[in-house]
Amino acid sequence: MSLIEDLNWRHAVKAYDPTKKVSKKNIDKIVEAARLAPTSSGLQPFRLIVVEDQQTKEKLVKGALNPDCMRDCSHVIVFAAWDRYTAERIDKVYDFTTEERGLPRGRFSAYTDMLKSIYLKESAEENFVHISRQAYISLGLALAQAAELRVDSTPAEGFDTHVVDEVLELEKHGLKSVSLMYVGYANPEEDWIASMKKVRIPTEEFVIDK
Repeated sequence: MSLIEDLNWRHAVKAYDPTKKVSKKNIDKIVEAARLAPTSSGLQPFRLIVVEDQQTKEKLVKGALNPDCMRDCSHVIVFAAWDRYTAERIDKVYDFTTEERGLPRGRFSAYTDMLKSIYLKESAEENFVHISRQAYISLGLALAQAAELRVDSTPAEGFDTHVVDEVLELEKHGLKSVSLMYVGYANPEEDWIASMKKVRIPTEEFVIDK
């Protein structure tokens, strides 16, 4: 299968079969695709929380726009962004990078100083907007990987971030939830959108050539 075929296959599932679970092997592949996503300056300023425990999902349900999807899917993957950039966080990433590449620590200090001069003067809200965009790139690759594996999924932005953050204690980790990804296998009798034609704006309207 090609990537285009995979993307034509996938849709945002509206109902999951609670009796069907995604294998750990496939969850690991989906997570790995998200981990390998490109991010601005390679900072990877977000983390994934993979929720399989049913009791935890039940606690999250009260913040979900589609509680049945939250409850019945196999796993909920939470994309959670740093609450803001800090000098310590930037240095930690680049210390790790130089160590992994066998380079002297501080090799990229001019670059990291530049990043700090940009991000640290911004408000936490401005930082969070920028960081959230990085998380969405990762979400896109995770959705594509799930499609390649023929694992159903639903990206979700309509949820109460306060509920998710509180249940998962994200504040302790300096994180705030950005988006969710429900993963599992569709319930064909309840997934009302599955039989409908996939509709996207025509290419000639979507693309503006200059």
